[in-house]
Amino acid sequence: MSTNFAADAAVAENVFETIHTLMHVFRHQQYRALKDGDHKITHMEHKALGFFGRMPGATLSDLVVHSGRDKAQVARLISGLKEQALLLAQVDEQDRRNQRLYLTETGQALYAELHLQERRLAELAIADFSPRETEQLLELLQRVKANLGAEVTGDGSGEE
Repeated sequence: MSTNFAADAAVAENVFETIHTLMHVFRHQQYRALKDGDHKITHMEHKALGFFGRMPGATLSDLVVHSGRDKAQVARLISGLKEQALLLAQVDEQDRRNQRLYLTETGQALYAELHLQERRLAELAIADFSPRETEQLLELLQRVKANLGAEVTGDGSGEE
């Protein structure tokens, strides 16, 4: 029985190492396409752009809740995006203590470029899968996420 457990544990470790490596390869290819562009953005800046691209007018506090990150860290992130002219803050008319955050035109263009690159990479990743294989993979990954008790975030990625 312990031999099966050891074998099962090794397989489980291999599965998660493969998932981890896959995400690194995906991110590397994603950012390689932007490396020579005007904007050098980090992974977290990309995630924040995506958040405000999907939820225009959200607040810093909304991103804190969504990401699970420290408020000071998110404030620095927002400040950097504003300095890069990718994000614009407007005072909330209903509660002047809050600032509503929106992508600038430059931010929208960069977000659209990043989103298109993600879509192309995702399509490439499963290009030789049949529709059934794609469905099976998604079902299995959703079960893994459920087994871990992962809470889905606003963008459905489960990621910060």
